[in-house]
Amino acid sequence: MRTILLALFVTASVFAVDAPKAPLMAGAATSNITPELGGEVVGGFSPYPCTHIHDELHARCLVLDDGKTKLALVVCDLLGLHRSVSLKARELIEKETGIPAANVLISGTHTHSAVNALGGPVRGYFSDLELTDYQKFVVRRIADGVRRAVNLLRPAEIAFGTVDVPEHVHIRRWFLKEGSMPPNPFGKIDKVKMNPGAGNPALVEPAGEPDPTVSFIALREVGGRLVSVYSAYSLHYVGGVTSADISADYYGVYCEALKKLQASGGDYPPFVAMMANGTSGDANNINFRNPQPGKKPYEQMRYVAEDVAAKVNGALAKLTWQNSAPLAARYRELDVKWRKVPDELITWAKETEAKAPRIQGGKADLPLAYAGRVQRLAKASPETKFPAQILRIGDICIGSSPCETFAETGVEFRKRSPFAKSFMVELANGYYGYMPTPRHFELGGYETWPGTNNLEPQASVKMMDALLEMAIEIQLTAQK
Repeated sequence: MRTILLALFVTASVFAVDAPKAPLMAGAATSNITPELGGEVVGGFSPYPCTHIHDELHARCLVLDDGKTKLALVVCDLLGLHRSVSLKARELIEKETGIPAANVLISGTHTHSAVNALGGPVRGYFSDLELTDYQKFVVRRIADGVRRAVNLLRPAEIAFGTVDVPEHVHIRRWFLKEGSMPPNPFGKIDKVKMNPGAGNPALVEPAGEPDPTVSFIALREVGGRLVSVYSAYSLHYVGGVTSADISADYYGVYCEALKKLQASGGDYPPFVAMMANGTSGDANNINFRNPQPGKKPYEQMRYVAEDVAAKVNGALAKLTWQNSAPLAARYRELDVKWRKVPDELITWAKETEAKAPRIQGGKADLPLAYAGRVQRLAKASPETKFPAQILRIGDICIGSSPCETFAETGVEFRKRSPFAKSFMVELANGYYGYMPTPRHFELGGYETWPGTNNLEPQASVKMMDALLEMAIEIQLTAQK
């Protein structure tokens, strides 16, 4: 079937028989999702209560209307969000605005300085979840933000741009010199190590290539001021916060920096900048070959955000604008399996927990954490209900993943998509842990450990196949 679809696509023009193009409408708004003080900051193995709000967290919302179809794009300042949060928010948006749930893309940025929107105090592996009070609050605020964006819909022009910013993204998975690899929590030796230490003399080479491209969609009032810029960059996060602070990380700083660069950024309706996470599961901001001097809290975050914002802003002046963009969406929940946990690993987990009280000096912390994760993963829900989504915005295509997705997957989608202007957004409509490619499973490392990775080794392949099929389906439908 896929071969037939590809053949049909090759013989047809992208916009051969699109319906008459109605003027595009766009509206954007933000909702504050900052938690109460005292909530536990997630992003590490040991959550701790937040004691200060350095900068507010937001759900940034963009709504598009081509006269026939509406789409909503939402980016939340969260480590990630459970499938049930996305499900409830999209249901509420459909009920209150009429925008179909399948047409709403909700993603998390992956700031490590937010509280838990993934589930209860102990993370389980379930497709459906009873929401916590904070999750319910986030759902309500997302829906409110989309409603406000609908209220602000007005005639708009659209443009697409890219700019490469390679200096801030580096692969964090490294091959080391023979005999230098430390054992993993399971007592095994991996072929690669995550975050091996900047300047480590045992470094050989990175296990992949980062994606340096910032892709962005710009909306402006006809011939006038910007409405919104929706961006995606494959940078895991920056960090460098003061302990126990709540912060949107560089994503939020970028949005404010881009707004300040607009001459009318403070006018009403306000300009809304958005920064989604691209595919950054194996990349971060650390230059392991050339260690950088230590910086004060938030200094590196501001440096990265302001630099990326300046480069995107510079690219805005070179864009070609259009006043129409046919819209479409496809949403599927795929038959992706939870990772199988072998009996010997369960035995290891139980033995590790039994020995833990007798191990001194905190050395059991990491193995003990994975002993609990492994046993919970073995009791995962029967289905993942793995969400995959495609949005078409004119000649632009966005593919989504609910995982911390490797950079090479995003690059592959961009190259293989039937739309020349394509990019991916990760941590969308759910959170299922890391999603290495089959090649990386063979290499091992943190992102492949059971409990960090929760899905079958073929998950990235199944997702890619589904995304491409949905993208081609949208193209073929547009050509009828």
